Amino acid sequence: MDYRKTASHFDLTGKVIVVTGGSRGLGFQMCKAFAEAGASIVVSSRKQDSCEEAAAAIRAETGAQCLAIACHVGDWDACDALVETSWNHFGRIDVLVNNAGMSPLYKSLSSVTRELWDKVIAVNLGGPFRLSAVVAEKMVAGEGGSIINVSSTASLAPGAAEIPYAAAKAGVNNLTQGLAHCFAPKVRTNCIMPGPFLTDISNAWSDNVKKAIASIVPLGRAGEAQEIVGAALFLASDASSFTNGAILKVDGGMAFSNG
Repeated sequence: MDYRKTASHFDLTGKVIVVTGGSRGLGFQMCKAFAEAGASIVVSSRKQDSCEEAAAAIRAETGAQCLAIACHVGDWDACDALVETSWNHFGRIDVLVNNAGMSPLYKSLSSVTRELWDKVIAVNLGGPFRLSAVVAEKMVAGEGGSIINVSSTASLAPGAAEIPYAAAKAGVNNLTQGLAHCFAPKVRTNCIMPGPFLTDISNAWSDNVKKAIASIVPLGRAGEAQEIVGAALFLASDASSFTNGAILKVDGGMAFSNG
């Protein structure tokens, strides 16, 4: 077996990849994997110090170029600035990963304020829309590229505690397919749909929640954060050169869908 030939399909050498929500959890694992595959990385999240810390850790471990840029993706001016700063620094963006998201708690549906609703939609759907539109136009004018959105199995089966978030993520699924038609053939747009993962957010899960997850996920557990890496490398690299408009479930088989 020629391992080098197999690995070459996933080679990201010379690529520039921007990841929102990249300072922790699934985003950080993706950033690190992209760097290990040869890419230069832009780590973005709301807080600059968190971005700097993550970028430093990735540089120390992989030796990759890694730029830290804070961005609140619900703010379209900040989105535009993230794209311009990244493009000016590296001269290109080859892959955009729209990973930033939020799902604040609420007591009941009637307690959801317009402010909370607007914020959830802005971060989970508005940010990916704006970043994708601006980056894709630059990609089309250049050498092309790949956009990876990050949705959620909540978009298919929302629980009572995550309805605004789930509605936004359902929009991300739709956005993915629209962009896949809009910017092809030079830009491919696909989506990763994660199920429950053991990130820092899962530290707040009760024992009942953990037992429930084990019972509804056919693989009998939540995912480890690094288990998102295979899907991310596939969609970022030439291994997925004929994959466009796909919604790839990474959920242990939990959600039923045609994704």
